[in-house]
Amino acid sequence: MLPMQFALQKLRLNWRSPEFLLMLMAAAMPLSSATWFALINNFAVERAGFDGAQFGLMQSIREIPGFMAFAAIFLLIFMREQTLALVSLLLLGAGVALTGFFPYALGLYCTTALMSVGFHYYETMNKSLSLQWIEKSRTPQVLGNLIAVGSFTSLLAFALIYAGLTVLDLDYKNVYIAAGGLTCALVLFAVIAYPHFPQKHEQRKKLILRRRYWLYYALTFLSGARRQIFVVFAGFLMVERFGYSAAALTMLFLVNCAINIYFAPLIGKLVGKWGERRALLFEYAGLIGIFTSYAFVQHAGIAALLYIADHVFFALAIAMHSYFQKIADPADIASTAGVAFTINHIAAVVLPAVLGLLWLHSPAAVFLCGAALAAGSLALSYLVPDAPQPGNEVRGAHPAPAFGK
Repeated sequence: MLPMQFALQKLRLNWRSPEFLLMLMAAAMPLSSATWFALINNFAVERAGFDGAQFGLMQSIREIPGFMAFAAIFLLIFMREQTLALVSLLLLGAGVALTGFFPYALGLYCTTALMSVGFHYYETMNKSLSLQWIEKSRTPQVLGNLIAVGSFTSLLAFALIYAGLTVLDLDYKNVYIAAGGLTCALVLFAVIAYPHFPQKHEQRKKLILRRRYWLYYALTFLSGARRQIFVVFAGFLMVERFGYSAAALTMLFLVNCAINIYFAPLIGKLVGKWGERRALLFEYAGLIGIFTSYAFVQHAGIAALLYIADHVFFALAIAMHSYFQKIADPADIASTAGVAFTINHIAAVVLPAVLGLLWLHSPAAVFLCGAALAAGSLALSYLVPDAPQPGNEVRGAHPAPAFGK
């Protein structure tokens, strides 16, 4: 039995549990986001006529709401985290549904911003709710299950996109409407079917930066910078250099999802067995090789294999979230989730536009920048303790007060 099937079977008698709601939201989000990412490279080039610089600018605009994710903590003064997560999903679905109506620069920038507000604020709240609702001993495994659920929904979305483009000959606009509409429908179901679940710890409604979280902040910053390089430019390379069609790129995404459905829960278990430090070291060593190889790849098939390998390694990011959960004051989780998303996007707002200009001269240099960032993450990972906990946040450091600054 597949790990994801086993997880769903365990929850079948309690489908109105917080964990099941996390799975429902994990399924709703990729219907829109996966469709947007699957089509945006071809849509931007074929319909909007974008070059690398314009595409990089659009991606920088996409990251501005992520940079402003810290503002989510102020919205929690007026609404609960669960409500904000669902409202954000609704904005994501609406933004994706509108994308096909505006095949020109200004329109695409605006719909990208709307979609991105929903995506990033949902991700912020989802991380916070997951770390609050899930027991520490089960966090890596459950996060792996959530990735598997999202991958299954993405797989379904990519299969429908592929069929729509190749068999039904649908226009981009119709595909975007269908994807965004399905996300909105699942949000409405969640609003009707689920109660507000109580929080174990009242969250602080203010921005919090703690010195003892510095290693988590640093890993988050480098992760965001490195990840943006691959998200923005790897798919663009497939289209620009190797001539991948929208259908071919969608098929590649479909393969990624099929692999993650099985492997993400196993990776979650592996993180729980290895510990965060070993998992992070393995992840970043592998990513250095992937980015370096991508800089010099000349064959479309090898590029596709590297693309798939990156997505498998992405599941190891579970280790960073598990590390934070183990060292955090439970009342800091919501605030720190927002701050972490902002830190994650500091470089992400600037890098796509800057590297979009570098791309015009040397695509290889763009990916070598990613390899350098992965090397920095590898160095920092040696500082993660074997048994992280409050007061033992950094390997070899003097013990700090459990919930001090």
